[in-house]
Amino acid sequence: MTFDDVVGQEHITSTLKRQVQTGRLSHAYLFSGTRGTGKTTCARILARAVNCEHPVDGNPCNRCAACRGILDESILDVVELDAASHNGVDDVRALRDEAIFSPASVKKRVYIIDEAHSLASSSMAFNALLKILEEPPEHVMFILCTTAPQKILPTIVSRCQRHSFTRIERSAIAARLSYVAGQEGMDLTAEAADLLAQMADGGMRDALSLLDQCAASEHIDEAAVLSAMGLAGSRRTAELLEAVTAGDVQRALTQFTQLWRDGKEPAGILDELAGLMRDVLILQVAPKGGEGLLSGLYDGKTLRRFAAKLSGAQLMDDMRAIRAADTGGADPRRAAEMCLVALCLPETGDTLAGLKNRVARLEAALKNGLPAAPAAMPAEEAPERPAVPEPVSAPEEDMPPWYTDEDAPPADAAASRAEIERLSAPETERAAPEAETVSAPERERPPAPQPTPASSVPAGDDGVWKAMLQGLQGKLDMGAYAMLMTPTQASGSLTGDTMTVVFGTPIAKMMLGTPANMGLMQQQLKAVTGRDIAVVFADKPAGDMVKPDLEKLDALSRFGNIKFE
Repeated sequence: MTFDDVVGQEHITSTLKRQVQTGRLSHAYLFSGTRGTGKTTCARILARAVNCEHPVDGNPCNRCAACRGILDESILDVVELDAASHNGVDDVRALRDEAIFSPASVKKRVYIIDEAHSLASSSMAFNALLKILEEPPEHVMFILCTTAPQKILPTIVSRCQRHSFTRIERSAIAARLSYVAGQEGMDLTAEAADLLAQMADGGMRDALSLLDQCAASEHIDEAAVLSAMGLAGSRRTAELLEAVTAGDVQRALTQFTQLWRDGKEPAGILDELAGLMRDVLILQVAPKGGEGLLSGLYDGKTLRRFAAKLSGAQLMDDMRAIRAADTGGADPRRAAEMCLVALCLPETGDTLAGLKNRVARLEAALKNGLPAAPAAMPAEEAPERPAVPEPVSAPEEDMPPWYTDEDAPPADAAASRAEIERLSAPETERAAPEAETVSAPERERPPAPQPTPASSVPAGDDGVWKAMLQGLQGKLDMGAYAMLMTPTQASGSLTGDTMTVVFGTPIAKMMLGTPANMGLMQQQLKAVTGRDIAVVFADKPAGDMVKPDLEKLDALSRFGNIKFE
């Protein structure tokens, strides 16, 4: 009702009271600040104070005819306009045309424009308002209230006296709630008032709404507030974080299910968990000067215990995971449970942040004294190890079905070179390899697929190239391997210790000419020849490049969904 009733904005109310007392008023005011901090309330009090017949120390008396008429809205010279629904240029023009007339019942015509930043949706509306602010009549006063002052034109801000409303201190909100509860006959404890003040986030209106929500209880204590708001409470939130820190998925989900059955909202549970993590992080980064930044819901012993177990990187990643949880969707419970599982088991994720989280957990475990590896025992105390039997080669018929070429031992390099030299000789001088004796059972069953040894490579450079291609099967991408096997796309020639791979088309060079493929080719060439072979990529001369069939491309392009470059 008066400026003295406004809590937490003394730097503004004292200025306004002084202006009313001295009569040195501005023609336009801009009240900016977060929600529920008293902007519109101060605008209404100022509208009564400038028209009050008997002001008291800058406050309206609320008893004269002008004050009573403004309170019951019977005086039409004080207009409160919601810019969110009246943001058109015609609305502002009508206001401008009406403002030129003198007030009928009071000294000043006052226009309170709430949510003034909504006029930004129409530049013409702002320009129409700017015109009357440039040359205002002496009997007119404008009070603009906004939560987004950055959206208001600088030309309008420069013509207003601006007052910034700050978030109200938690102690001030708690004291005001205790006063209101006493006036309304509510039994409100100090702990409950402090919890409501913390939940209000600096807004008095939100705090009063929360108090009204708890008014159904005869005795409003901390438990009643938690029950009415659907919150878990500091003790149960700390227990949930304890389970998450230990990586105990079963315990974390069990505690979450109990909270959910007690009527707690999944989004609220995760929000409280993130709030506890935030306090732990603040304690870590500002151990000496950050006491005023803490929420005050948790004792120092609890925060220090978690600060010793969790690293800053882990806390940041966990809070990002909580923020990303879709608890506002169709199934908030499932989203919250998935989030808790991800927090308990960071190895289930494949993101870079999850990898950093896992590393941070290992660093924290080592920091807390957990051994990285068991210490070695003295030789005289070490228990005698049982003898390990020699490995026995399994017969060929007992090979498991998953046995592949990659599981076979590498071919002997010397034998490979000897076989290449034998195959390089003229066909008439080649010595046939010694025949192997095969038992009857082995002749009857179909031969098992075996890796092609390097000794079966044909002679010459072409033989080395084909042997390399055979060894690369299964190691390259299927499309890249098919292109490498096509002579018109890629071909190789061995000169000394250098294998030159020539690409026939640009797409072959793009798919095959990568450092990774070069490394695979070098490894396979070494396995075939027994020496280090350098791989060099080259292009065919421009005249030898494979040219596309333009007629076929034109025919295919008629389908409309194929693009050729």
